[in-house]
Amino acid sequence: MCGIAGLFHCGTIKPVDPSRVERMTDVLAHRGPDGAGVWTAPGVGLGHRRLSIIDVAGSPQPMHSASERLVITFNGEIYNFRDLRKELEARGVKFRTEGDTEVILAAYEQWGAECVSRLNGMFAFAIYDQKRRELFLARDRFGVKPLFYVQLSDGSIAFASELKGLLAHPLMRREADPRAVEDYMAWGYVPDHRSILKGVQKLPAGHTLLLKHDSPLPQPQQYWDISFADRHKGKAKDLEAELLHHLQQAVTSRMVSDVPLGAFLSGGVDSSSVVAFMAEASRQPVKTCSIGFDVTSADETGYAQQVARIFGTDHNARTVSADQFDAIDTIAGMFDEPFADASALPTWRVCQLARETVTVALSGDGADEAFAGYRRQVFHAHEERLRALIPDPVRRNVLGSLGRIYPKADWAPRPLRAKTTLLSLAGSGEEGYARALSFLPPEGRFANYSSDLAADLGSYRAEQPLYDLMAKAPMRSGLDQAQYADLKFWLPGDILTKVDRTSMATSLEAREPLLDHRLVEFAAGLPEGLRVKGRQGKWLLKKAMTRYLPDDILYRPKQGFVTPIADWLRGPLAGKARGIAKSAMLARTGWFDNARIAAIAEDHIAARADHSRLLWQLIMLDRSLARLGIA
Repeated sequence: MCGIAGLFHCGTIKPVDPSRVERMTDVLAHRGPDGAGVWTAPGVGLGHRRLSIIDVAGSPQPMHSASERLVITFNGEIYNFRDLRKELEARGVKFRTEGDTEVILAAYEQWGAECVSRLNGMFAFAIYDQKRRELFLARDRFGVKPLFYVQLSDGSIAFASELKGLLAHPLMRREADPRAVEDYMAWGYVPDHRSILKGVQKLPAGHTLLLKHDSPLPQPQQYWDISFADRHKGKAKDLEAELLHHLQQAVTSRMVSDVPLGAFLSGGVDSSSVVAFMAEASRQPVKTCSIGFDVTSADETGYAQQVARIFGTDHNARTVSADQFDAIDTIAGMFDEPFADASALPTWRVCQLARETVTVALSGDGADEAFAGYRRQVFHAHEERLRALIPDPVRRNVLGSLGRIYPKADWAPRPLRAKTTLLSLAGSGEEGYARALSFLPPEGRFANYSSDLAADLGSYRAEQPLYDLMAKAPMRSGLDQAQYADLKFWLPGDILTKVDRTSMATSLEAREPLLDHRLVEFAAGLPEGLRVKGRQGKWLLKKAMTRYLPDDILYRPKQGFVTPIADWLRGPLAGKARGIAKSAMLARTGWFDNARIAAIAEDHIAARADHSRLLWQLIMLDRSLARLGIA
């Protein structure tokens, strides 16, 4: 795993100062502490920081092709590189190294931009063609690896693995985008179609970008999408066997490493399934690690230890407590952009724990999106059936009116919390699912905004890009639509961002076998009844894993990587909750109604309401603005 950065002049060809590229890569040293390199030519400069995983002694970057025509800087892993290498050798290609980087160069030389469709892996890379004088940028199908880019005032394009790489360039502007603030307050992160800084873009997952010196900045081109439009035919038993085959291939292909390798183990279905296949393929005990909490209701370490005993793993566990939140500034620095998923802290801690013994760790991320493991997906499928039965005027006028007057009863048993369901049913399927995904609905957000921010936003609402995405989803049902939204919107913006930044901050490579694109494509074609039965998600996955895992692991209520932030903000972090309304940093932005925020903090501390998500959002926004210096 690595960090990449570079500069490319559009509209002209000017010399590139190598020291500028070096500064951009130096701030990414945590992503690649094992080596560094810079290459420049008229109009272009490529930089690299290396974390050595495969072909440790060889494969320095930036790397030239055998013909010297192409130069690459690459972040990621290509899991099928050995098969591609054999195919290319059959075509007469000679290789000088043993790693995957040279295979990408040879594949691009053979197939051009189409080579990305042949790559099975996680990647973000830039290839400069010295003959055609073009720079080709690519990002993997799901967006496991990040790639930021911006057009600077001198016309050049700067790109980097993290926003801090761009900020190292002296021409980089630091002006906040109000729409990104609205997006962040809606979702708890800045999604991939936006950046907290005006002008900065993220290359979308499954896209490429071809830059030319004599042309303006073009639009990215999509090379892959996930489709739920078709269904597999066949008996459930046969599909179960095929699923197991895909799972086994996905896990074992990601166990190739020339450095120590292990796994994250939460004790849930997904990470336990990964560990099961790792144990089956390994001659040595698999190294596993887990993080627990000092709040019993959020602690899952007992389940992780149970799975570790079943498979005889070399297991380590550690506890996260509220007094470790002195790391808030560190967390903000990892993400650059504001990021309010509070599970970032335990994810970082488990990465630190893993890095004590391994350099590569496999995770269970992606299964909920691919196999319908989120409760919200199941609810959306049921709600879509109800929407089809209830006339639109009844839904919008009657249910909408009931939803607006129904009390928000967070304290009540779940069946009595009808406000969200009523408001969801009153709207379209896209509107309903946006409510399920969001931290705060529009009425909740705008109540906290200042009149200035509301005026800047005008008619823009953070939900609109999600509506557009869901409306064009290749799908056949509400469940398909929800999963598509999670794979394309939630997964790259929240889950994969969290894992990439926290793992790279510790110089650990995280791999997601359950996001093997062949496995996800297979899962997308499963009949709806094999994904969800009643309210049980991931049905076929759980059934397939009964030969490996006990029922109390497979069928216990889903907990996820829950962080007890609500309790902490009423206890040891109450001072931070109170202090956010008085923050000089947030006050300077003029974005929020500070008196209202102060009242919200007191209501939370007094346990009159649960405002932990909003308060945590504001704390992380405050710290991110301070780190970026953009307020």
